[in-house]
Amino acid sequence: AEPVGDRLGRALVTAFGPQRREPENPYNDHRPYASPRCLFPVHAFVDGGAGMPWRLLEPDRHALTGTREAPAGNIVLTGRYTSVPPAYQWFRGSLIAIELGFVLRALSLGLELFDVPARLRLPGPDAHALLPALGLDDAWAWSLPFVVELDGGGAPPGGTAPAPGPPAHLARTDPALDALIRVNREQTYDPAPAPLTTAVPAGLSPSATAPDWAELLWRRHSGRMPRALHGMSGRRADVPAEALDSAARWLSVPPPGTELAAAFAMLTATAVVQGVVGRTDGVHRLRDGAAHLLRADPTAPERLEEQYGYGVSPVNGCGIRHAPLTVFLSVRTRELCARLGTAGWGAVQHAAGWAAHGLCLSAAASGLFARPVRAFKEIPTQRVLGLAPDEMIVLSVVVGVPQDTGGALLDLRL
Repeated sequence: AEPVGDRLGRALVTAFGPQRREPENPYNDHRPYASPRCLFPVHAFVDGGAGMPWRLLEPDRHALTGTREAPAGNIVLTGRYTSVPPAYQWFRGSLIAIELGFVLRALSLGLELFDVPARLRLPGPDAHALLPALGLDDAWAWSLPFVVELDGGGAPPGGTAPAPGPPAHLARTDPALDALIRVNREQTYDPAPAPLTTAVPAGLSPSATAPDWAELLWRRHSGRMPRALHGMSGRRADVPAEALDSAARWLSVPPPGTELAAAFAMLTATAVVQGVVGRTDGVHRLRDGAAHLLRADPTAPERLEEQYGYGVSPVNGCGIRHAPLTVFLSVRTRELCARLGTAGWGAVQHAAGWAAHGLCLSAAASGLFARPVRAFKEIPTQRVLGLAPDEMIVLSVVVGVPQDTGGALLDLRL
């Protein structure tokens, strides 16, 4: 019964607002979605309406910059490449693209929960003109914007400034950043708006561990470690079949937009399963909302951990050999680019982020943790999974049984 502006504000806080602080955690406050190193490089801008400037969402304050009026119009999602440390080099492009997929699903869920109808407008050939209109001094350092249009908001107001390009010295001082920005500007899509339908699969069973959405978003985490240590902790325990079935159903919901949905359909979800009641330990294929056994292999989790880049050490935890479910999202890149052209590279990473966020929410509903990772050695992991040599692993999600680290969890929702 609230006005749409108030409901939009609640949806934005649901999608972006910090959930908790863990004093022992070396990373930043946890939000409802995962982010590499908790950097949160993707930001939301809201159209001020009636010729007013765009306003930046400040999640910590549960507020927008500028005046105190309720938000209006459209939402822009864009990622700042310079928020990611230069040591990541070209991978900065992939991290932004993947997080845009996470954020898109998180925002879609918030809008759905508060009944705010909206459409997604993917970046078209002239999308770069919108970046200077957001009031960014370094507009060249941001990804092409995704625009979420509210019903009645109309098309987003464009900018009149020239298209921002990387500064001339960037090719010399940071050639990787210069290259990934130029690649991003070539990844344009059909700009026709596509309706946001649902981010949630149908037929989910009631959850005993997260009885409502607020509790589910609070419980989402990536495997807590004690005493400011890094990595993930987990323990070996059997889990009900519903945990695997739920994950498969969350992976069956496509993202909005023709190209994103096409890239999502080309993703292959392969899971290493152990200790799931009633299911065979080994390699499974998750498709059409169900898990299908490919090969019995009780040694697969241990062999996976051997190929992970951050093994157990005095300062790092690793729970892969104990995880009941480790999911790999892969794609045949030649087929992807043949079908979608230059848009395929970004589209499949957006789609993988969308899928992985679904796995994170599925895990939270089952009382498990889910940690998106991209640190497996590619070729040995292909062999463990039985993937073809031309299949690239886009993203992985380790789903594990959490350990009680005894650390404090401070509620930041109020």
